[in-house]
Amino acid sequence: MVDRRLAVEAWESLFRAQHEIFAEISSDFTGTGLTQSEYDVLLTVTRAEGMSARLRDVTTNMLISQPSVSRLVDRMVTRGLVTKCSDPADGRGAMVTATEKGAQAFRQVAVNHGRSIAERMSVLSEDELRQLRQLTRKLRGERPGE
Repeated sequence: MVDRRLAVEAWESLFRAQHEIFAEISSDFTGTGLTQSEYDVLLTVTRAEGMSARLRDVTTNMLISQPSVSRLVDRMVTRGLVTKCSDPADGRGAMVTATEKGAQAFRQVAVNHGRSIAERMSVLSEDELRQLRQLTRKLRGERPGE
């Protein structure tokens, strides 16, 4: 049986580290024309084949509810960052595709944001980063190699 006190302390430490780092790097979005949530949508979409992803896959990668993601995507459509259409493989679903404007906005923010993340995480060695990645995947229930 796991030591309950140790488990709670480890959880609190993980939560606080994530919260503090998140607060520090959130300034990467100031003045960029993209919110962090819009960036997250574009991250998922631009990494997908053809810069197009199912709305449910976008929702899975976000930390907000499905209705909130749908409203966010609709606002992004209005701003010309993405398009949204019916999923040909599933008539009930939707496909979200990055426009050139959206992909360009994403790339401009991604360079600085990636640099900020790398700088903040540089307190860990590459071995520690690999271990952290492995441990967080394990906590999320992923199998090795996923």
